[in-house]
Amino acid sequence: MIESVLRPFSTLGVRFLALLEELGRAATLFAAAFRSLRNAGVWFPNLLPEMARIGVASVPIALFIATFTGIVMSLQASYTLTGAIPVYFVGTLVGKTMILELGPVLTALTLAGRVGANISAELGTMRVTEQVDALETLAYDPLAYLVVPRILAAVLMFPIVVLLAMTIGIASGWVTALQLLDMSSPEFVKGLRLFFDPWDVWFAVIKSVSFGAIVTGVGCYCGLRTEGGAEGVGRSATRTVVVASMLILCLDAFWAAVLL
Repeated sequence: MIESVLRPFSTLGVRFLALLEELGRAATLFAAAFRSLRNAGVWFPNLLPEMARIGVASVPIALFIATFTGIVMSLQASYTLTGAIPVYFVGTLVGKTMILELGPVLTALTLAGRVGANISAELGTMRVTEQVDALETLAYDPLAYLVVPRILAAVLMFPIVVLLAMTIGIASGWVTALQLLDMSSPEFVKGLRLFFDPWDVWFAVIKSVSFGAIVTGVGCYCGLRTEGGAEGVGRSATRTVVVASMLILCLDAFWAAVLL
């Protein structure tokens, strides 16, 4: 009887200790990666290729999602505000939501699948095929070679991708308002400028920098912890997307509470 009562608490304790162990391993890995920054000769040659792979190659999917997000926001804003609030508030709603929330968060969630899973699968394959061990045998710092350029590339490129996505999202909402909602450009721009604050853009940039570090950091950690062959690689990629998405949403709430 007592065992059946205490079993849930025992399971909870075991899982909590496992979580603490994972956090400790992650902290150790990223502390070592931070120390590896001094090996610039190892990570710097890989920085530009990673920036192109993580940032430039992600622009099409980010702009595609932002385009239709702007269209939907414009249409839904018009539907919600009909008969109650002046129509130029469509511009306000599209601008605020794209800059403060949907632009950074939707882009980060999308790139968690595209970038995070890719990094995890790549490093996981290298781990299970012992290529990471080979780097250590050749006196290469694997963290400087594999982790540092990916995280730095994401930190540098995520804000650029997010800014492009926000711009395209607002532009698509503008075009939608002109073509489908019988609004004029002065009306949309009036609403767009009504509550605009330059700090909103900086807020989006700060969030996107942290999102970039999270997506690539989780991808690198899960990839380097991969075990179990091809099946393990698949598990690591899935875990990366799930954990990175959860952390993105937690960080989104954190930054909103701290900075707004």
